[in-house]
Amino acid sequence: MNVRLGARVQHVAAVMAEKYPTRRVPLAAPPAGSGLRPVMGAYGPPGVGYSFNALDGAIGFFRHRYEQYGDVQWFGMFGQRVVAVSGPDALQAVLMDRDHVFSAKEGYGYFIGPFFKGGMLLRDSDEHLYHRRIMQQAFTRPRLVGYLGLTNPGIARALDRWTPRRDFRIYDRVKHLLLDLAAEVFMGTELGARSDLLGKAFEEAVEGGQAIIRANVPGGTWARGLHGRRILANYFEREIPAKRSSPGDDLFSTLCHITSEEGHAFTDQDVIDHMIFLMMAAHDTTSITTSMLAYYLAVHPEWQERLRAESVALGKETLDFDDLDRLPSLDLAFKETLRIHAPVGQFLRKTLRDTEICGHFVPADTLVIGVPYQSMRIDEWWPDPDTFDPGRFAPDRREDQVHRMAWLPFGGGAHKCIGLYFGGMQVKSIMHQMLLRFRWSVRDGYTVPLGWGTGPTPLDGVPIRLERLPR
Repeated sequence: MNVRLGARVQHVAAVMAEKYPTRRVPLAAPPAGSGLRPVMGAYGPPGVGYSFNALDGAIGFFRHRYEQYGDVQWFGMFGQRVVAVSGPDALQAVLMDRDHVFSAKEGYGYFIGPFFKGGMLLRDSDEHLYHRRIMQQAFTRPRLVGYLGLTNPGIARALDRWTPRRDFRIYDRVKHLLLDLAAEVFMGTELGARSDLLGKAFEEAVEGGQAIIRANVPGGTWARGLHGRRILANYFEREIPAKRSSPGDDLFSTLCHITSEEGHAFTDQDVIDHMIFLMMAAHDTTSITTSMLAYYLAVHPEWQERLRAESVALGKETLDFDDLDRLPSLDLAFKETLRIHAPVGQFLRKTLRDTEICGHFVPADTLVIGVPYQSMRIDEWWPDPDTFDPGRFAPDRREDQVHRMAWLPFGGGAHKCIGLYFGGMQVKSIMHQMLLRFRWSVRDGYTVPLGWGTGPTPLDGVPIRLERLPR
């Protein structure tokens, strides 16, 4: 679903939810003598069910369902019954998948398979483990140090071009900055005239997975997604021979040359598939997190000044890898932004056979949606959950330790985000340089209107009042 439709979809979803009140019915009868409870829920409006509500990621919708049905419930979506899980216990049961019954490949395949096939989330079991062991070599400490060396100059050049104004759209500018960084850090090249073409293709591929009409209808969101995928695949395919013949420090070159400890390497098709997926996984999530962190620091200027004081005290224009642990207040604010505004708001699985989640019977071939976005805003786990309070992660509080799955922005289990340190490195590096160069604020009473992309996505670009600091 295109995020620009978010506000309209929220209205439609609310009207439909009110018109078709819930009636509790079981998803399926548990096997006799199993001692399991049925999953309770309600389909919702005929045909579409609660597709709009679920795709829009409205936190109010999932909170209401949690209050009605608890941590395991079902609703209608795209003509099928879908089980939603919230809360640390239910999320842990699915993510840890001790009986190997929850398939990420089948879960994500329905939504993003045609656009991001072959990515890490589109692989299971031994195949996933094989690819992950190779991929881990692309995110070792020495590799991250190299990526940071490519990242810092790009950030500095971008910020030099920022012009202070009263309605500086920080989300839009960060997205553009990160696309430029992707060219250098991911691809090892300047895209030049190809930048707009590849950027548009990337956005089309991301939006394709959120299409309501899931068919290759000319001009439709799904068709545009397939078109975007083809453009990206063709680009990487053309560039692979040069990358294989001349090693570099960028991620594209790395994927062409790394091997696992067992000596396994990626094929050309593997490299294409992983590059397209990694662009999506890194670009969208980092854009959301950076811009929302900037927003919260604008709304809470005392935290902005606290972070700026630490960055100034560090005495360095850019961060080295070891500096990432030397800005404790930035780390607290980063973690709180991920909690209150999870950039990956949902994860998907499909049951391969009959199973159970927290004592509830779930039949085979059932789509399961985990909702960490809502789960990290449940008051029984997080006091005053809608308040931006980075101190909750401080050593004397550590509210995240109430449960191992209470704070879950990077997933868990076998599919835990392999690029979590890379993403954090990019966000912190951008924010450090911003704090040294600028001060920013938002108008009184402003809140960010949200739609849905990979997670809760700003619809208005997040306008801030940007002022350059004297240097």
